[in-house]
Amino acid sequence: MIRVTRVALAAALTAFVAPRLAAQQVADTNRFTLRDIFELEWAADPEISPDGSRIVFERSSFDIMHDRAVSDLWIVNADGSNLRALLPPDRHAGTPRWSPDGGRLAYVAHADDEGSEIFVRWMDTGQEAKLTHVEESPGGLAWSPDGKWIAFTMFVPEHEKPLVELPAKPKGADWGPAIQYIDQVQYRMNGAGYLRRGHRHIFVVPADGGTPRQLTDGPYNDGAPEWMPDGKTIVFSANRHPDADYATNNSEIYTVSVNDGTVKTLTDRMGPDHDPAVSPDGARIAYTGYDDHYQGYQLSRLYVMNADGSGSHVVTIPDFDRSVQGIRWAHDGKGIFFQYDDRGDTKIGYVTLAGTLSTLTGGLGQLEIGRPYNGGQFSLADNGRYAFTLTATDHPPDVAVGQAGKPSQRLTWLNDDLFGHKMLGKVQEIDFPSSYDHQQIQGWVITPPGFDPSQKYPLVLEIHGGPYLNYGARFGAELQLYAAAGYVVVYINPRGSTGYGEKFGDAIHLDYPDHDYDDLMSGVDAVIAKGYVDTTNLFVTGGSGGGVLTAWIVGHTHRFRAAVVAKPVINWYSFVLTADFPAFFYKYWMPGFPWEHLDAYMARSPISYVGNVTTPTMLITGGVDYRTPSEEAEQFYEALKLRKVPSAMVRIPDASHDIAAKPSNMMAKAAYVMGWFAKYRTNDR
Repeated sequence: MIRVTRVALAAALTAFVAPRLAAQQVADTNRFTLRDIFELEWAADPEISPDGSRIVFERSSFDIMHDRAVSDLWIVNADGSNLRALLPPDRHAGTPRWSPDGGRLAYVAHADDEGSEIFVRWMDTGQEAKLTHVEESPGGLAWSPDGKWIAFTMFVPEHEKPLVELPAKPKGADWGPAIQYIDQVQYRMNGAGYLRRGHRHIFVVPADGGTPRQLTDGPYNDGAPEWMPDGKTIVFSANRHPDADYATNNSEIYTVSVNDGTVKTLTDRMGPDHDPAVSPDGARIAYTGYDDHYQGYQLSRLYVMNADGSGSHVVTIPDFDRSVQGIRWAHDGKGIFFQYDDRGDTKIGYVTLAGTLSTLTGGLGQLEIGRPYNGGQFSLADNGRYAFTLTATDHPPDVAVGQAGKPSQRLTWLNDDLFGHKMLGKVQEIDFPSSYDHQQIQGWVITPPGFDPSQKYPLVLEIHGGPYLNYGARFGAELQLYAAAGYVVVYINPRGSTGYGEKFGDAIHLDYPDHDYDDLMSGVDAVIAKGYVDTTNLFVTGGSGGGVLTAWIVGHTHRFRAAVVAKPVINWYSFVLTADFPAFFYKYWMPGFPWEHLDAYMARSPISYVGNVTTPTMLITGGVDYRTPSEEAEQFYEALKLRKVPSAMVRIPDASHDIAAKPSNMMAKAAYVMGWFAKYRTNDR
């Protein structure tokens, strides 16, 4: 097993990467380099003021000294003028929320190294007050309609009597770490580690300061609060069923009385009901969800019901075969704004209650800058103007504004200081038929800076995870690094990707991996047909679901010179019983319990085909990954070693499933991928 120390990380950037690559990264200062990762900035959570005149947003970047992402609050006028920091530079903050009259701003920030607290800033004077003194981190802030209260969610620890009482250890004795007694179905979660006992509940606190008051309780995790216009009731989503630990996909919409904490249930069906939004007059509640059919991919649809839960119905949008999320009522109550993915593009739409759809803008920016995933955020002003995160292939998310009938306007250029003197790889869209069934598949090709189509270039196929996610024409730092190193980079949305309709997404239900492999190979063939690919130097990599497919690929073809399998599932049997959502995965991704469907589990497990592998393969895994636990990668690595297939494993001890959460880990991951490919690359130009 290879353990990655910080010393090893530094060595990886110099010694492990092939001399040609290391020299190029020093000489070609006009190309995107590993070190440039620390210079990236991106916008998140753009909150537009009620009158639509100003936007407060999180300006995020990497802290090179502490190896982490940090965010500061900045403000900009809706015409792009007066961009400036809102808070002192040492006040890292997020979750900005305007008061209903636009005179104040609530946000969450660390307070004197005492944890996170809620602050309020008076926008006319700049005066601030710390509203809370809480022991847990608050989230989901929401102002009451009259501006007198702020609702939020917060974790409430629960303490149980221990099963056993052990004798006290002598003073100064070291008996090692505390023993963990576990009896929950879900006892750990990726990114959070081993879970403390307790649940998230809804609180309210006076907007001028005071003691937070808890409104909800019980063994449930309650969602973000949404106020009714009268200020007497809060609407939220949660799974409060007695079997919530086992029926994980069965949330409902509830109300809670601000006065006495009485909880009422508004929806009642098998399936997720979430993202509630109250109409301006308080007469109706919109929400998203679906009737659960235990499929891996199911479209989330838009519903509207009366405020008492009666009259629920789907807002039918003719010929609209996409999932709805992030809903917000128009100020006049005649329609609803929402966000959706469509063919590798995240868009904002508007639909009337009669079902008439308008697409307002696209290009919403993702919040993961390492790879070109879907995502984005937007907020809405009373006048219909909206602010959103805007991305493209040449920049991470910036702030933009738009309004129906008018073109969108980009307000920030957060990375111009970096990219102003850098050449990025150019991205082109491709469409091609799958060799399996001639289904049309969409993908993208990144050509290296200085690309000459008369020359031959090595190719990297980079595969997205999920598997129910999508790539698109968005910035991806890791993919741009591969292009800067001289590779043609291909990324594809094979069947199972979102944004192409329910049938396309559900094509891999209980059949993954399988014909998505054919889609990927057809994409490689389509790029090779363009004539500029060196077919003796084909490489493949992917993470999570992309790691599954990479391991599957090397077990089904020998056409790639080398492969890097990152954070994969290798054995579905062991995965279902060790991942952080066991009650979900066995029921939605597999046909049932593994001991009852052994053949089905193993037929889809890359470990079953490891006997076919001849491709030199590296595994990358995080030491605290609880989504695809490191034991998955270790199984494949040991099997390859026993078969004497050239192989290596990079284990990043402090990394969760989101390896790139720390910039040094993103840098190391890309360096090791390029280093492994360079090791097996031939006929180097």
